[in-house]
Amino acid sequence: MSRIGRKPITVPSGVEVKIDDKNLVTVKGPKGTLTEQISKDLKIELNEGELVVTRPTDNKKHRSLHGLSRTLIDNMITGVTEGYSKKLEIVGVGYRAAKQGKKLVLSLGFSHPVEMEDPDGIEVEVPSQTEILIKGINKQLVGNYAAKVRAWREPEPYKGKGIRYSGEYVRRKEGKTGKK
Repeated sequence: MSRIGRKPITVPSGVEVKIDDKNLVTVKGPKGTLTEQISKDLKIELNEGELVVTRPTDNKKHRSLHGLSRTLIDNMITGVTEGYSKKLEIVGVGYRAAKQGKKLVLSLGFSHPVEMEDPDGIEVEVPSQTEILIKGINKQLVGNYAAKVRAWREPEPYKGKGIRYSGEYVRRKEGKTGKK
């Protein structure tokens, strides 16, 4: 049995969880509301502040959905209570970020600045020219938007220039050596 799927999810105080008959889970908390459609095959029960996800059989489809569904619900509860954030660092001479209204403007060595519109439910902050902070309650949206920003200039292995996640290790290569 799935170790992750078996773990009960504790629902903190101040968080309201609703499960309808078609397994549409709605989580309402201090930071907002999230909804997710969970597979109808699985059974979700709410007992005394704990959510338990169970599967009907041991076939491959149900096993794969079991841990996934439990983690999705847990991420929703964490999102509406604490929220999620990703920090990006910009490394390189002349590379910088700025915020103009609801747009993130990146200068990454192209002939033009890259402008990215903030999606709904995502808050982008630029504390300094070389740091970008992406916040939101939906873990998927935060990670996806951070990946899109990073994709404009991924870190290259020779000088390490580009946009990287905070704490990301960039493996460096030596480069060419001259003839002696």
